[in-house]
Amino acid sequence: MRRPSAAVPSVLLVAVLLVAAGCGGGPPAPTASRPAPAVADTTSGIDALFLAMMVAHTAQTLEIADLGLDRATDPEVRTLIAAVRATETDELATMRGWLREAGPSAAAAAARHDHTGHSDAAAGLARLRAAPAAEVDRVLLDVFAAHQRTAAALARAQVTAGTSDRVRDLAARIDRSRTAEVALMAKLRADSRR
Repeated sequence: MRRPSAAVPSVLLVAVLLVAAGCGGGPPAPTASRPAPAVADTTSGIDALFLAMMVAHTAQTLEIADLGLDRATDPEVRTLIAAVRATETDELATMRGWLREAGPSAAAAAARHDHTGHSDAAAGLARLRAAPAAEVDRVLLDVFAAHQRTAAALARAQVTAGTSDRVRDLAARIDRSRTAEVALMAKLRADSRR
Protein backbone atom coordinates (compact mmCIF):
# COMPACT_ATOMS: atom_id res chain seq x y z
CA MET A 1 0.00 0.00 0.00
CA ARG A 2 1.38 3.37 -1.00
CA ARG A 3 1.59 6.06 1.69
CA PRO A 4 0.19 9.54 0.90
CA SER A 5 2.77 12.17 0.15
CA ALA A 6 3.85 14.43 3.03
CA ALA A 7 3.38 17.38 0.70
CA VAL A 8 -0.41 17.01 0.65
CA PRO A 9 -0.79 18.26 4.27
CA SER A 10 1.59 21.13 3.40
CA VAL A 11 -0.52 22.18 0.44
CA LEU A 12 -3.66 21.89 2.54
CA LEU A 13 -2.00 23.97 5.28
CA VAL A 14 -1.25 26.74 2.80
CA ALA A 15 -4.79 26.58 1.42
CA VAL A 16 -6.28 26.81 4.90
CA LEU A 17 -3.93 29.66 5.79
CA LEU A 18 -4.83 31.56 2.64
CA VAL A 19 -8.55 31.11 3.28
CA ALA A 20 -8.10 32.15 6.92
CA ALA A 21 -6.15 35.20 5.80
CA GLY A 22 -9.10 36.18 3.62
CA CYS A 23 -7.57 35.61 0.21
CA GLY A 24 -10.03 35.58 -2.64
CA GLY A 25 -10.24 33.20 -5.49
CA GLY A 26 -11.39 29.66 -5.88
CA PRO A 27 -10.08 26.58 -4.16
CA PRO A 28 -6.61 25.40 -5.09
CA ALA A 29 -6.29 22.70 -7.68
CA PRO A 30 -5.76 19.33 -5.99
CA THR A 31 -2.23 18.02 -6.11
CA ALA A 32 -0.95 14.58 -5.27
CA SER A 33 2.53 15.68 -4.28
CA ARG A 34 4.88 18.62 -4.26
CA PRO A 35 6.88 18.61 -7.49
CA ALA A 36 10.63 18.44 -7.05
CA PRO A 37 12.33 21.52 -8.48
CA ALA A 38 14.68 20.93 -11.40
CA VAL A 39 17.09 23.43 -9.88
CA ALA A 40 17.21 24.35 -6.19
CA ASP A 41 16.27 27.96 -6.97
CA THR A 42 13.48 27.30 -9.45
CA THR A 43 10.47 29.34 -8.38
CA SER A 44 7.27 27.27 -8.42
CA GLY A 45 3.74 28.61 -8.42
CA ILE A 46 3.51 28.35 -4.62
CA ASP A 47 6.83 30.21 -4.30
CA ALA A 48 5.65 32.95 -6.67
CA LEU A 49 2.37 33.22 -4.78
CA PHE A 50 4.22 33.61 -1.48
CA LEU A 51 6.55 36.22 -2.97
CA ALA A 52 3.61 38.17 -4.38
CA MET A 53 1.77 38.01 -1.06
CA MET A 54 4.86 39.13 0.84
CA VAL A 55 5.55 41.94 -1.65
CA ALA A 56 2.05 43.29 -1.01
CA HIS A 57 2.38 42.74 2.76
CA THR A 58 5.81 44.38 2.90
CA ALA A 59 4.58 47.40 0.93
CA GLN A 60 1.90 47.78 3.62
CA THR A 61 4.55 47.38 6.33
CA LEU A 62 6.53 50.24 4.82
CA GLU A 63 3.40 52.44 4.79
CA ILE A 64 2.85 51.72 8.47
CA ALA A 65 6.54 52.36 9.21
CA ASP A 66 6.56 55.68 7.37
CA LEU A 67 3.47 56.89 9.22
CA GLY A 68 4.85 55.53 12.49
CA LEU A 69 8.12 57.41 12.04
CA ASP A 70 6.15 60.59 11.34
CA ARG A 71 4.07 60.23 14.50
CA ALA A 72 5.90 58.11 17.11
CA THR A 73 7.68 59.85 19.98
CA ASP A 74 9.28 57.05 22.03
CA PRO A 75 12.95 56.70 20.96
CA GLU A 76 12.92 52.90 21.35
CA VAL A 77 9.78 52.58 19.25
CA ARG A 78 11.26 54.87 16.59
CA THR A 79 14.51 52.83 16.54
CA LEU A 80 12.59 49.57 16.12
CA ILE A 81 10.41 50.97 13.34
CA ALA A 82 13.44 52.41 11.52
CA ALA A 83 15.16 49.01 11.71
CA VAL A 84 12.04 47.24 10.41
CA ARG A 85 11.83 49.75 7.57
CA ALA A 86 15.48 49.21 6.55
CA THR A 87 15.22 45.41 6.67
CA GLU A 88 11.95 45.20 4.80
CA THR A 89 13.04 47.69 2.13
CA ASP A 90 15.90 45.31 1.29
CA GLU A 91 13.63 42.25 1.43
CA LEU A 92 11.12 43.96 -0.85
CA ALA A 93 13.78 44.59 -3.50
CA THR A 94 14.92 40.95 -3.27
CA MET A 95 11.40 39.54 -3.56
CA ARG A 96 10.51 41.76 -6.50
CA GLY A 97 13.70 40.65 -8.25
CA TRP A 98 12.93 36.98 -7.68
CA LEU A 99 9.42 37.45 -9.03
CA ARG A 100 10.86 39.04 -12.18
CA GLU A 101 13.33 36.12 -12.51
CA ALA A 102 10.49 33.61 -12.15
CA GLY A 103 9.26 34.75 -15.52
CA PRO A 104 6.09 36.25 -16.88
CA SER A 105 3.84 33.25 -16.21
CA ALA A 106 4.77 33.01 -12.49
CA ALA A 107 4.54 36.75 -12.02
CA ALA A 108 1.19 36.87 -13.89
CA ALA A 109 -0.24 34.01 -11.82
CA ALA A 110 0.86 35.75 -8.64
CA ALA A 111 -0.55 39.06 -9.84
CA ARG A 112 -3.97 37.46 -10.43
CA HIS A 113 -4.17 36.52 -6.75
CA ASP A 114 -6.45 38.75 -4.66
CA HIS A 115 -4.28 40.25 -1.89
CA THR A 116 -6.95 42.41 -0.27
CA GLY A 117 -7.71 40.07 2.62
CA HIS A 118 -4.16 39.35 3.81
CA SER A 119 -4.11 41.97 6.52
CA ASP A 120 -5.98 44.78 8.12
CA ALA A 121 -3.27 47.30 7.23
CA ALA A 122 -5.77 49.85 5.87
CA ALA A 123 -7.73 49.78 9.13
CA GLY A 124 -4.49 49.92 11.10
CA LEU A 125 -3.26 52.92 9.12
CA ALA A 126 -6.58 54.69 9.71
CA ARG A 127 -6.38 53.90 13.41
CA LEU A 128 -2.81 55.20 13.57
CA ARG A 129 -3.70 58.40 11.72
CA ALA A 130 -6.62 59.04 14.09
CA ALA A 131 -4.73 58.25 17.30
CA PRO A 132 -4.30 61.19 19.70
CA ALA A 133 -0.64 62.16 20.12
CA ALA A 134 -0.48 60.62 23.60
CA GLU A 135 -1.65 57.25 22.21
CA VAL A 136 0.40 57.02 19.00
CA ASP A 137 3.20 54.82 20.35
CA ARG A 138 0.76 52.31 21.88
CA VAL A 139 -1.45 52.21 18.77
CA LEU A 140 1.59 51.86 16.51
CA LEU A 141 2.85 48.89 18.51
CA ASP A 142 -0.61 47.27 18.41
CA VAL A 143 -1.01 47.78 14.65
CA PHE A 144 2.53 46.69 13.85
CA ALA A 145 2.42 43.60 16.06
CA ALA A 146 -0.78 42.35 14.39
CA HIS A 147 0.67 43.03 10.95
CA GLN A 148 3.95 41.26 11.70
CA ARG A 149 2.18 38.21 13.20
CA THR A 150 0.42 37.77 9.85
CA ALA A 151 3.76 37.94 8.02
CA ALA A 152 5.26 35.32 10.33
CA ALA A 153 2.29 32.99 9.79
CA LEU A 154 2.51 33.31 6.00
CA ALA A 155 6.26 32.69 6.16
CA ARG A 156 5.85 29.56 8.32
CA ALA A 157 3.41 28.14 5.77
CA GLN A 158 5.91 28.82 2.96
CA VAL A 159 8.71 27.04 4.82
CA THR A 160 6.46 23.96 4.87
CA ALA A 161 5.04 24.15 1.35
CA GLY A 162 7.63 25.98 -0.75
CA THR A 163 9.91 24.33 -3.30
CA SER A 164 12.63 26.93 -3.84
CA ASP A 165 15.46 26.69 -1.33
CA ARG A 166 16.16 30.41 -1.44
CA VAL A 167 12.48 31.38 -1.05
CA ARG A 168 12.09 28.93 1.84
CA ASP A 169 15.26 30.35 3.43
CA LEU A 170 13.88 33.87 3.10
CA ALA A 171 10.56 32.70 4.57
CA ALA A 172 12.38 31.16 7.56
CA ARG A 173 14.23 34.44 8.13
CA ILE A 174 10.96 36.39 7.85
CA ASP A 175 9.32 34.10 10.39
CA ARG A 176 12.20 34.51 12.86
CA SER A 177 12.53 38.28 12.44
CA ARG A 178 8.80 39.05 12.59
CA THR A 179 8.34 36.79 15.61
CA ALA A 180 11.24 38.55 17.37
CA GLU A 181 9.79 41.96 16.45
CA VAL A 182 6.41 41.02 17.92
CA ALA A 183 8.11 39.91 21.15
CA LEU A 184 10.07 43.17 21.31
CA MET A 185 6.89 45.17 20.68
CA ALA A 186 5.18 43.35 23.56
CA LYS A 187 8.14 44.22 25.81
CA LEU A 188 8.02 47.88 24.76
CA ARG A 189 4.28 47.94 25.49
CA ALA A 190 4.84 46.39 28.93
CA ASP A 191 7.67 48.83 29.70
CA SER A 192 5.51 51.81 28.75
CA ARG A 193 2.87 50.81 31.31
CA ARG A 194 5.32 51.12 34.22
